[in-house]
Formats: sequence, C-alpha cells, structure tokens
Amino acid sequence: MVSRAQRGPVADWMRTVDRWLLGSFGALMVIGLVMALAASPAVAERLNLSTFHFVDRQALMLIPTAILMIATSFLSPRHVRRAALLLFVLSLALIILALMFGTEVKGARRWIFGLQPSEFIKPAFVVLAAWAFTEAGRKTPTALLARFLSFVLLPLTIVPLILEPDFGQTMLVSIVWASLFFIAGLHWFWVVGVGGLGVVGGFAAYKLSPHVHERVLRFIDPDATGGVVDTFQVDTALQSILSGGWLGRGPGEGVYKRILPDAHTDFIFAVTGEEFGMVACMALIAFFGFIVLRGLWLATRNQDPFCRFVAAGMTIMFGVQSWINMAVNLRAMPAKGMTLPFISYGGSSLLALGLGMGFLLAVTRRRPIADLHHHLVAAE
Repeated sequence: MVSRAQRGPVADWMRTVDRWLLGSFGALMVIGLVMALAASPAVAERLNLSTFHFVDRQALMLIPTAILMIATSFLSPRHVRRAALLLFVLSLALIILALMFGTEVKGARRWIFGLQPSEFIKPAFVVLAAWAFTEAGRKTPTALLARFLSFVLLPLTIVPLILEPDFGQTMLVSIVWASLFFIAGLHWFWVVGVGGLGVVGGFAAYKLSPHVHERVLRFIDPDATGGVVDTFQVDTALQSILSGGWLGRGPGEGVYKRILPDAHTDFIFAVTGEEFGMVACMALIAFFGFIVLRGLWLATRNQDPFCRFVAAGMTIMFGVQSWINMAVNLRAMPAKGMTLPFISYGGSSLLALGLGMGFLLAVTRRRPIADLHHHLVAAE
C-alpha cells in the first residue's frame, strides 16, 4: 500500500481537491475567453486599439490566474490564514496609496501600480473574518480579543473603500461579513440591529454621496430628473439582452456591443444575451448556481470550524458578486461596477478571484482525521 509520503504532494492534491469546483472554475475561464472574443473587439476598435487587444490580454492573464489558484489550493489552513493576513496588509496599504497618489478614473481613485487593490482585499477579508468568528466561538483566553477583531475588521476594510469611493465592493464585503456573523449564530436581536445599520448606511450614502445619489436615481426614476441622470449604459444593456431573444443573433452578430462602453467588463452578460440568447444566459446562471450550491455543501460537511467559515464566506462572496453583476445587466438594481467572476475582462479581478478560489479549494480539500485533529489542536 502506497503511503502519503510516497504519493507526493501533487498526487495527494489531485486525490483530495474537489474536482467539481476545480473543473467549474476552469470552465468559467474558457467561457470568459469566448465572451472576450465576442464582446471586446468592438470596444478595442472604438478605442483605436488592435482588434484583439483585450482578448490577448485576457488570455495572458488566465495563465497566472490558473497558476495562482492551483498553487494557493496546496496551502494548509494555517498557511491560508498567514497568506490572507499578508495579503490584507498589503492590499490595505495599496488602497491608502491609491487614495493619495492613484490615478483618478471616472471620479474614483482605485488604481495604483496598474492594480486595483480593492479586489485583493476581499478574499483576505473573508479568511480573516472567518478566523475571528471561529476564535470568538472558542472557550479560550483569546476569544474576547477575537470577538473584538471580528467587529473592528469590517470598518477597517470598508472605510478606505468608501473613500475611493467603491460602494459596490463595500456592499459586497458587508454582505459577506453579515452572512458569516449570522452563520456564527448571532441572536435575532443583532440580525435586526445589523440590518438597521445597513439601511441607515445606505440612506446616508444616498444623501451624502453624489455618486450613489445619481446611480439610485438612475435606477428608480430617471425620467423624474429631467434628463440630468445618464441611463444610457443600463438601458442599452437591457435592450441588448431583449434583442437576442431566446437563441440570440449568433456569435459576433451583436449590434448593441458596438455602442455599449463597458461591454467587455461590467456588461458582458448583456452581450451574452444578445449573441447567444436567453437560453445561454439561463444556462450561465444555472452554472453559477451550481458552484454556489457545491461550495456551500462542502462547507456544511467540513468538520473544521475555520475551514467551514472560509468555504461559506468565499462561496457567498462569489455568488453575491455574480448576482449583483447579472442584476445590474437586467436593470434589477442600480449599477455597481461589479465584474462577473472569471467572465468579465480585468487583470486585477482575475488574479484576485484566482487567489480567493484557491483559498476555497484549499479549505475544502479532503484531509485525514489525523491532520484535522492536528490542525484543531494547533488552533487552540
């Protein structure tokens, strides 16, 4: 009989990693490349770039993304925590640098050194929040400190995001934190309290931020503004989906993508609807739904509380981000500037997703009982 040591780390990884999730992420990368071929040439030509400029860059970024995801999935739970802490500190520092020295794009300072650090802070936040909630539930001397950190971590993360401003990422991080808080067993009194704070925060953002105010008006009643609010993108995206019908116009035959500014990023789902039809859109929704259900199922089966929280948090983040992007394309909620995971064009988004899904694969790997016991003892 071959022992674990004789099998080697790669063979052990192949035996323990969840192949359904790994295969699903790989399939999404391929779908994203196909959709880049469909959506981005029109945008590239409009910007006087080479026809396949965005396609080539998307294909190149998929290589380090896949390598990063697979390499991260080899980590043990302890190394996942350490990597997340390092990533969180670096991302937070880069966000602060972006606020001071970053390039302003569309009224926001989110970029520094060619990266969007707010993308990278999300997976790190999930892991650290999972660790804080796990430790807060243990009867150890550090439980009180962990409980304090679980509350401090949220404002520490979202305040810099609000200052950028990046309300889409702020909302996503807050939803993930609230979900983990609920999974940790918070009382219904706190559910109402946290929900109330969310409503108050949203109302304050609507009143105090012109950026949020415009987007909400654009969604609720754009006609009431007398043409002041620009609804071109969301209107065009919805018309793009409707014009495709059930089976679509055919690959490369889309018309609205030629005038849709962010057809290759935020509104790539609309291009999918126009060229491949509503059937393809529903299939894509079902595919994302399968990944979410698979991730949550693996989380419920995990005996390690930390791994369970990380798996649930990463899956919720992935699912909510997907839902927000599709809802915006269908004009079911105000525009958020949120990418569709592994489908939309964007280097920072792809790399951050590679890290996050690598963390998910790492904590959902099947481990022997002896390894699990050793990890639980080390955590205590």
